[in-house]
Amino acid sequence: MIAFLFPGQGSQHAGMGKDLAENFPVARQVFEEANDALGVDLASLCFNGPEEDLKLTANTQPAILTTSIAALRVLETEIGIAPNCAAGHSLGEYSALVCAGALNFADAVRIVRQRGTFMQEAVPLGTGAMAAILGLDKETLERVCQDAAQGQVVSPANFNSAGQVVIAGNTEAVDRAMNLAKEHGAKRALPLPVSAPFHCSLMIPAGERLADVLADIKVGDMTVPVITNVEATPNQDASRVCQLLVDQVSAPVLWEDTIACMIKLDVERYIEIGPGKVLAGLVKRMAKDSTIQNVQNVSDIRVLTE
Repeated sequence: MIAFLFPGQGSQHAGMGKDLAENFPVARQVFEEANDALGVDLASLCFNGPEEDLKLTANTQPAILTTSIAALRVLETEIGIAPNCAAGHSLGEYSALVCAGALNFADAVRIVRQRGTFMQEAVPLGTGAMAAILGLDKETLERVCQDAAQGQVVSPANFNSAGQVVIAGNTEAVDRAMNLAKEHGAKRALPLPVSAPFHCSLMIPAGERLADVLADIKVGDMTVPVITNVEATPNQDASRVCQLLVDQVSAPVLWEDTIACMIKLDVERYIEIGPGKVLAGLVKRMAKDSTIQNVQNVSDIRVLTE
């Protein structure tokens, strides 16, 4: 069993996808399709930066999606590997849905551009925050968030792996939760350099706006199941895709449970497709006897070919 994994926000960097586009016409075509769909030179932003523009959520999301799908198309055409299931972390779920045939790529890149804008506009800049909490169990962290809220919002946003959970909410509440987490034995509590508090209830307005966009999107039949962020279970029902994507905006990402689901499905080979190696690192902690690989540049393609 082979699983394709797709990264989310935070994996972006200037130069991503450039050597793929220079060496493979199918990758270059993906970047050209993204440029046409958005009416902007997204390819230049991916290849050259600047980093500050690439970090803007409305740019980051289509940039990572496009780079991931460019790498996927090269993998499909040059090596011919196909997955038995797919998953993506937050934004990466859109890449997984393109991979599975549920979303047309041009539609997906337009949707995530709007998704990024909606998420950024849901909370005024500076009033929301996220932080990584290391070395604390789920139950203790959930109690910490309840105690730290004090009428505001703070809650687990990403369950990435055992002992690595990201929280999100109002800035003051996140600060209180970081201090309380340390008092309860957390090894570290680190603020994250993000522009909005993703995957918490403050994002509900963004989800409502996204629902209006998704209402006009045609979802195709899915060739493989996608393990969803919201439920951490396989979904191959096209009629459920849009609601799951709406819910995903304000619900926590159940990534640890997603990998546990894949282990139960007897996945033996995990291939992370797109910029960065964050997901591969998380998988290594859980699926220790599995083959874990990356595809983000020409040298990765050569390794897989060999």
